[in-house]
Amino acid sequence: MKRLSIAFICMISMVLVSVAGAGTLDEVKARGYLKAGVNGDVFGFSKPDKNGEWQGLDVDSAKAVAAAVLGDATKVQFTALTAVQRFPAVQSGEVDVLCRNTTITLSRDTQNTLNFAHPNYYDGQGFLVPKKLRVKSAKDLEGSTVCVLPGTTHEMNIADYFRTHGMDWKPVVIEKTAELAKAFFAGRCDVLTSDASQLAAARATAQTPTDYEMLPDIISKEPLAPAVKHGDDQWYDIVNWTIMSMIQAEEFGITSQNVDEMLKSKNPEIQRFLGVTPGIGSQLGLDDKWAYNIIKQVGNYGESFNRTVGPDTPLGLQRGLNALWTEGGLMYAMPIR
Repeated sequence: MKRLSIAFICMISMVLVSVAGAGTLDEVKARGYLKAGVNGDVFGFSKPDKNGEWQGLDVDSAKAVAAAVLGDATKVQFTALTAVQRFPAVQSGEVDVLCRNTTITLSRDTQNTLNFAHPNYYDGQGFLVPKKLRVKSAKDLEGSTVCVLPGTTHEMNIADYFRTHGMDWKPVVIEKTAELAKAFFAGRCDVLTSDASQLAAARATAQTPTDYEMLPDIISKEPLAPAVKHGDDQWYDIVNWTIMSMIQAEEFGITSQNVDEMLKSKNPEIQRFLGVTPGIGSQLGLDDKWAYNIIKQVGNYGESFNRTVGPDTPLGLQRGLNALWTEGGLMYAMPIR
């Protein structure tokens, strides 16, 4: 009886270990698609086009994860989340990955139990104002009404800014990005504050974009990155190295157009990166063609940036901090070897 009890306990323990070991990667593979949380209203980052197809820099990040894990960048179910909804959605498993212009902070990493991947966009909080307001600096905004999203770093930053400078202000808080922008353009507030990239996206959707201007002040650091929940190191590694693979591909000069030709490269780093030399994929629990699939189907980081938010898009953003480190920017991938 004693031996039977011990054997039974061992069997149960093995089952529990097996269940506990079934992480997000296994769940996504079994399901056949990735669940990604995004912002449904930020042009250039994550928003459906007129045909209902999701487009944007954050959308590309999610597609890249699907390409790495499933070999198919189209196998993504997108869920639009507000700033308030986003963290519970990750924590509950409603989404596998959050690709929603989310700033890395200490409290989000700890209290919100999130693990952040490499940033896919370096940003900073700014101010959008009507030109008719005739202000040249944020320090001229004494007594202004300010439209701001709740549950964001912007809400805290703007309160700190006005307090630091001894200025009065009145917040206008609306949860949805699109509704907040509408309130600003309707004149319900004097100023719209958010990440500079989001302000550019909002201005691009205005009836007359030239009626509005960005003030020169940037009052915060906003490194935006995909996030996953704590407790699944393998899944975090996959998302993290997915973003870095897009950056590394740009540094290598590998694009969606030349990736097949680059398979013939004699460079041993490129051979490992593209899976010609096996081994890198297995370290992540993926096929050795994981990076090849990302670049072939989604493109490198520069391709994604230029297609979604770059100089030739309505946002007209320059690379700036988001240029490669070799060109004076902050985009720097850790060695993939």
